[in-house]
Amino acid sequence: MRTVIAGGHGKIALRLERLLAARGDEAVGLVRNPDHCADLRAAGAEPAVCDLESASLDEVTAHLEGAGAAVFAAGAGPGSGAARKDSVDRAAAKLFTDAAERAGVRRYLMVSAMNTDREPPPGTDPVFAAYLRAKSAADADLRARSGLYWTILRPGRLTDDAGTGLVTLGSRTGRSDVSRDDVAAVLLALLDEPGTSGLTLELVGGDTPIGRAVADVAADRPAPPR
Repeated sequence: MRTVIAGGHGKIALRLERLLAARGDEAVGLVRNPDHCADLRAAGAEPAVCDLESASLDEVTAHLEGAGAAVFAAGAGPGSGAARKDSVDRAAAKLFTDAAERAGVRRYLMVSAMNTDREPPPGTDPVFAAYLRAKSAADADLRARSGLYWTILRPGRLTDDAGTGLVTLGSRTGRSDVSRDDVAAVLLALLDEPGTSGLTLELVGGDTPIGRAVADVAADRPAPPR
């Protein structure tokens, strides 16, 4: 399967690309910076230079043509201001979603964040509040789509620790840490489980093997047609 990943040079995206390549899938990573292309090739992915803050819908759609799945894993990143939180975490997410629908992609995963279903409390850092609002708006836009089998994944505090393969996954998990290795492995499992379509899931470290955790959240939902 061909999977296109927005934010292809991100720490989670590179891990997912390695997992996809290892099982023989075709991974395509969208990157802003041409200097990052070598890192994607080393991960086994095909790089595609595309700045989602300036690209047209036609340009992004062209990258998604023929894909079976799309993953939005982009983000404005540390050190960016409120304006870029909106232009990347909201507007670029919407553009990528529009393009996926237009290209006929069916499976769509959104890497989001916890605590985006409520207004940031008074005293929240303004830039972080802008980030939470941008993620909330992107999630709401995705939930309104009827042409995609979407799943929203909201990881806890991200670490670079080695993955354990053991997680807690559900509609509410509480705040805790989770390794980027395990987030990437959960994304891979979600790509293969259309029964999680329409779910918004939180993810932290835990004691349940990833395959079983994903199967459990899908167990009570009928799988959409392939």
